[in-house]
Amino acid sequence: MNLYILRHASAGTRRANPLLDVKRPLDREGKQQCFLVGSYLSALKVQFDLIVSSPLKRALQTASLVGTETGYDSRVLVSQAVSPNATVADFEKLVTEISVHENVLIVGHNPNLPLFLGSLITPGRVSIRMRKGAIARVDMTRRPAMLHWLVDPRILRGVYANVTKSSRRKISRK
Repeated sequence: MNLYILRHASAGTRRANPLLDVKRPLDREGKQQCFLVGSYLSALKVQFDLIVSSPLKRALQTASLVGTETGYDSRVLVSQAVSPNATVADFEKLVTEISVHENVLIVGHNPNLPLFLGSLITPGRVSIRMRKGAIARVDMTRRPAMLHWLVDPRILRGVYANVTKSSRRKISRK
């Protein structure tokens, strides 16, 4: 199984009230990050068999927008196993349940998502830094799993900006 682990995109400032924070939506930058990640995955010809998301609004929006960009047309599976208060044991149980699929996208949060990623690729308690909108591809065919790549949306923004510029040399006219 190829497991794609995505930290939800930018959603502005955290709310002090946890009941309000659960409903915090993506901001404009977050929507742009989703477009960049989705375009990147489409360029790699990635098609998901399943998308799993945390129940929080910003994660669901991220899952939906990236899913749309990659042509995913099924329902997003909402799971507490990737919510902010989930444990590594919850996550590992989810991974076991979804292992029948070939390509799976999981959308979650800090601080546990980097711990979940670390638990897959190395024994022990390791946390791998994931900025908002960062995505990792993990090959789950054996344990420990193998991290193939981890891409930050700032890298995608830089690559996209360079690709859209003209590749023709500038000629000075006198």
